[in-house]
Amino acid sequence: MAFSSILYSPIHFTVPKPHSHLRRSRPLSVTAAIPPISTAADVSAVSEALDSTTIAVIGGGSVAALAAVLSLADPEKRRQMQAEEVGGGDKEVVREYFNNDGFQRWRRIYGDGDDVNKVQMDIRVGHSKTVENVMKMLSDEGPLSGVTVCDAGCGTGCLSIPLAKEGAVVVASDISAAMVAEAEKQAREELLEGKDELPPGLVLPKFEVSDLESLKGKYDTVVCLDVLIHYPQNKADGMIAHLASLAENRLILSFAPKTFYYDLLKRVGELFPGPSKATRAYLHAEADVERALQKVGWKIRKRGLITTQFYFSRIVEAVPA
Repeated sequence: MAFSSILYSPIHFTVPKPHSHLRRSRPLSVTAAIPPISTAADVSAVSEALDSTTIAVIGGGSVAALAAVLSLADPEKRRQMQAEEVGGGDKEVVREYFNNDGFQRWRRIYGDGDDVNKVQMDIRVGHSKTVENVMKMLSDEGPLSGVTVCDAGCGTGCLSIPLAKEGAVVVASDISAAMVAEAEKQAREELLEGKDELPPGLVLPKFEVSDLESLKGKYDTVVCLDVLIHYPQNKADGMIAHLASLAENRLILSFAPKTFYYDLLKRVGELFPGPSKATRAYLHAEADVERALQKVGWKIRKRGLITTQFYFSRIVEAVPA
C-alpha cells in the first residue's frame, strides 16, 4: 500500500538566544513537524493543530528541551495496547487500521476530491510526485507494454492504474481488503471508461488481498512504495530480501528516511497521538536499506528524494549486482 502520511505534533519552544544570523525582533516560535512518506498517522490531529500554529524548523536551543520531554514519554505502552485490542502485533494493527478509519482517510488523500485539509492536500501532492518519479524510472528503460510488475502494497491503485494504462501487466496486492476493493473499482472505471472492453494492448491489473510476506511469483519489476515504514529494520531486511527474490530485473522501494532530526521529531509525534489510533512508524536509514540489498546481491542504481512541507520519501531503484 502506498501509505503516504505524516508524523506531526504541535509543540512550541521559545529560543531565548538565537544565533546572530537568526536574530528577530521577537522570540522564535518553533513548531516541530515531521512528514515521512509512509505511515498511518492521525491526520485529523494535524489539521486541528495547523490552524493555530506556525510551521517552522526546530532551533538549536529547543533540542535539549525536546530530549527532556521525550524522556518522560512511554509511546510503546500505547502501541502495545493497540496490538492487544486487535489480537496481534504490528501487522494486525495495520490491517485493522486500513480496513476502517485509515481507509476512509487515505482514500480521500489519494483521491482528487476537495474534502481534504491543507496538510492532506500537501501529502497528496507529495505522493503524486512519488508516483510520477517511479513511472519515470520505469519508463526510462523503454516502453512498459507487456512488462510484468508486482505492485506490493498498492493502496487504492495510484501506481497500478498508470502502469496498466502504459500496457504493463500488473499484479497488485494490499493487506487491506478495503483498499484492494477500491483499487479494483477505480481501475475498472479509469481503464474501461464506461465501455465493455479494454482498449487494445491494455490489461486490467490483477488485485489481491495479501501481506508482503505471502507474495509469490516472478516479475520483471517489483515496486513497494511507502510500506517499509510498518517494518522495524530487522524485519525490513528480510522483507527487502523477499521482494528482491520476486524481481528479475528491478526493485523499486520508497521509505521514510531516518536521520537524527526526523527520528527526534517522530518521537515527539508519539507524545501526541491525537483522538484516533494510528500505526507504528519506522524510519529507515538509506545505508541500512542499501546493506540489505547488497546482502542478497543487489545494488542501487538510481536514487531520489521527494519532499513537500509534510511529505518526505526516499526512492531507490535496485538491480542485480
